[in-house]
Amino acid sequence: MQATEPFADDLALMLEASRLAADIAMAHFRKDPEVWYKNEGRSPVSEADIAIDRLLYAMLLGARPDYGWLSEELEDTDKRLSHSRVFIIDPIDGTRAYVSGRPDWCVSIGLVEDGKPVAGVLAAPARGEVWHARTGGGAFRNEVRLKPGDGQAADTPLRVAVPDMVEAGMRPGAGAGLEKVPGGPSLALRVAAVARGSLDGVFIRPRSSEWDLAAADVMLAETGHILVDAAGMRMAYNDPDPSRGLLLAASHAQVPGLLALLQPSDGH
Repeated sequence: MQATEPFADDLALMLEASRLAADIAMAHFRKDPEVWYKNEGRSPVSEADIAIDRLLYAMLLGARPDYGWLSEELEDTDKRLSHSRVFIIDPIDGTRAYVSGRPDWCVSIGLVEDGKPVAGVLAAPARGEVWHARTGGGAFRNEVRLKPGDGQAADTPLRVAVPDMVEAGMRPGAGAGLEKVPGGPSLALRVAAVARGSLDGVFIRPRSSEWDLAAADVMLAETGHILVDAAGMRMAYNDPDPSRGLLLAASHAQVPGLLALLQPSDGH
């Protein structure tokens, strides 16, 4: 890659950091890592999460000291809001799977500029996968370029991950034309599956966070897909509050129809 390509140097740095982070993760994987719980006992954190977070902070900000930082495992401050470019990190997305020895987790490293995702890496070493993308440079899984989504055949049910709480808020009978599929423990990998075309859509229940989504969102954009809220508005990043309400990842063509399955909100 030429140095003049947008965000190519950033992506190269992020890929290098992801390899070292994956090594840390695998060194603890299935070896009974120390685990504790936050959010009133709902969210597990392992010693690998903390070690990876420290590595990425030192490596990424060491090379890009003028960038901001948002991570699931480091206390958030408003300092990042003054930065145009911000790294958005989840050291291990899918920690429950990680600590139970299941392979569906990843290290998620995203970069946003002025609220828009511009580069992303998902390292899923237990699955033998590295996903990466940058604005204008395409999206890749294990160096195989992901093809742009070309829509679903009219007579084929859409394969969509729908959490129970989202399904409960759909119009009666709305799911009849869908093939509902399990989502899996890693939200980032779930969204990446839409970019790859193995899922047609993912509904995301409220209370996801920017660090779950930033890296995979670049892959969506590079394959003709989009991440929107219930009103159809594209998600923006580096917001003062990193948490989000209900979201949908799907192709541009499928978004209107999938959002129409939801019950109208109060007042509409």
